[in-house]
Amino acid sequence: MKTIIWDVDDVLNDLTKAWLDEWSLKTRGTPIAFDLLTENPPHRVLGISRRDYLDSLDDFRLSGYASRLSPTPEVFNWFCSNGDKCHHVALTAAPLCAGHVSAEWVMRHFGRWIRSFNVVPSKRPGDNSCQFHADKFEFLRWWGKADMLVDDNEENVADARALGIRATLVPRPWNRSALALDEMLHAVTEYVEGA
Repeated sequence: MKTIIWDVDDVLNDLTKAWLDEWSLKTRGTPIAFDLLTENPPHRVLGISRRDYLDSLDDFRLSGYASRLSPTPEVFNWFCSNGDKCHHVALTAAPLCAGHVSAEWVMRHFGRWIRSFNVVPSKRPGDNSCQFHADKFEFLRWWGKADMLVDDNEENVADARALGIRATLVPRPWNRSALALDEMLHAVTEYVEGA
């Protein structure tokens, strides 16, 4: 049975879009179009420091907003139709201070299918926790059981491919995915079914 590694934020959910909606209303009084986020992290596009962006995102994660996010509908529907056809693993690069929020969210919404949750912590100032893997590439190399990675980060997708892992890019404004979300999920289905 094949094993798919799923990124959490901006794949299983729409964290960045939800954060942007909340942040832009709070700081600017008006929404900012999600499609304008042509970089991730988007601090330069938004005209703020990286530290301010990360602090705001962490506050969003820990405030309860992130735990109330709904799953990305198309992805959740994919799991409902195809989740029992292979093994599933969650792999996030959330900061360790918010790992528990992400883990609880994944297990609540996707626990019927995802049975392993893993964090490659995104480092924050003052975080002195040990770092077993510097990035998802190192984690995937160590894990050794991935057949496919589903992620929104082009670098993570390229790294997985360098390890001989099939990888697909979830379309987001900050990447160059050539497929729409439904097309990307159809390609995952074809791979899972061996077509």
